[in-house]
Amino acid sequence: MEILLYIIITLAVFIGMEGVTWFTHKYIMHGLGWYFHEDHHQPGYPHVFEKNDFFFVVFAVPCMALCYFGSWYGLNWLFFVGLGVFLYGMCYFLVHDVLIHRRFKWFDNTNNWYFRGLRKAHKIHHKHLGREQGECFGMLFVPLRYFREAKSSTK
Repeated sequence: MEILLYIIITLAVFIGMEGVTWFTHKYIMHGLGWYFHEDHHQPGYPHVFEKNDFFFVVFAVPCMALCYFGSWYGLNWLFFVGLGVFLYGMCYFLVHDVLIHRRFKWFDNTNNWYFRGLRKAHKIHHKHLGREQGECFGMLFVPLRYFREAKSSTK
């Protein structure tokens, strides 16, 4: 029964992280944290790293702390909260940095309707170079219209 509880905690945190990401992206990255996020909205950024990568650290440090303290005397619920954050972070990295922005050329020939929908929504987000008038702040769950468009079109 305890294993089922840990699976539920991990999945709930993973799903909840989309809300945390949306909120952080809309109100922090496009708000007080714009200094760190601004270079991400500039086309053709020439460096391997961006100031925007600071937000990776913002999420990674608590994630590592949760996993560390959640395994201090055997595994407890804190570890599985950290695991949910970690798994979401890995998906975010693979979708955002690899599939969408192609910072790493790992999956260049992906033509899945779900990924095309995510790319389209993110492209709409990046059409605004400034911090205002943003849209599509989510990462894995975006408005359904982008998935419908992706399903009905071919690449």
